[in-house]
Amino acid sequence: MSALTLVFFIVGLVLLVVGADALVAGASRIAGRLGISPLVIGLTVVAFGTSAPELAVSVTGALTGQTDLALGNVVGSNIFNILLILGLSALVAPLIVQRQLVRLDVPIMIAATGLCWLMALDGVISRIDGAILALGIVLYTTILIRMARQESTIAAAGTETPVAFGLMDRIPVQITMILGGVAMLVLGSHWLVDGAIALAETLGLSKLIISLTIVAAGTSLPELATSVLAAYRGERDIAVGNVVGSNIFNILCVLGISSVIAPSGVGVAPAALAFDIPVMTAVALACLPLFITGGVVSRWEGAVFIAYYVAYTVYLVLAAQQHDAVATYGLAMRYVVLPLTAITVLVLLLRDFHGRKRGGPSAPTSAG
Repeated sequence: MSALTLVFFIVGLVLLVVGADALVAGASRIAGRLGISPLVIGLTVVAFGTSAPELAVSVTGALTGQTDLALGNVVGSNIFNILLILGLSALVAPLIVQRQLVRLDVPIMIAATGLCWLMALDGVISRIDGAILALGIVLYTTILIRMARQESTIAAAGTETPVAFGLMDRIPVQITMILGGVAMLVLGSHWLVDGAIALAETLGLSKLIISLTIVAAGTSLPELATSVLAAYRGERDIAVGNVVGSNIFNILCVLGISSVIAPSGVGVAPAALAFDIPVMTAVALACLPLFITGGVVSRWEGAVFIAYYVAYTVYLVLAAQQHDAVATYGLAMRYVVLPLTAITVLVLLLRDFHGRKRGGPSAPTSAG
């Protein structure tokens, strides 16, 4: 690996951190300035901005005929977002979940994921399917904009005296911070992935391992940097909203646009239909009971999500290498790990339900 590649790797890492800091700071300031909740900002501006790499990669794949890349990028990124990014963010600081996520955004994410699976059953997500998905992101964004306007109106009505804002609180400055942060995240993730691939090849790792790890996660690095830093800075609504909003954006917008512009739609590989898309659906479904129980994603729950991502990656590697242990590993995951997880979630839900009946923990509330 050349010295220049190492420099790009380091600079890419720095750009990710600085870009995430600028994006979170700009987004949180503009939310306070306009009276819009950080959650709505996280679900829209931050989520859509950090999903720019996924959009670029998938659209390029669709235009060049590499439609497997378009679908795999969306599915892999959504799994990565929930299991690893949400998990790491919860490890940094337990994430308080607002009612809106449980009532609106997570159900929409689950519905979009299920719709994607349904459309993929015939082996292709056609142009018509893509148009339906793209229409979905328009409707979802319209709903969020209306909610943001209502919040802004309420905040304005509650303001009795004018407030003096400094230079950093001016709207143009905040917009510049957001756009600059997104640009640094996209450029930083590109340089970091290129440098990491070169480093991995220098260490003698196979291209298979590189593609399943570094490249697959590369387009989600902006989400990772933004959510983890947001959790560290106490902007937990942005951390959670970024993950949920990015997943919705990836399916409805990224996959929708890619399917529309691809001449024959986006093809669905049998392996993706048999394994990866069901996994994406399962982790999306797992968010709802996790968010309902106590309204908090705790550190131990974040650790469980991370462990599942490690298990998922290990299975991909074993399956790709056609290792002898893949069958045993798959059986252990299917008949031991998953049932135990389902039982644990059910116990938590029942405990939360009985706690509410006794007047204990209330339903998810806003992050104060």
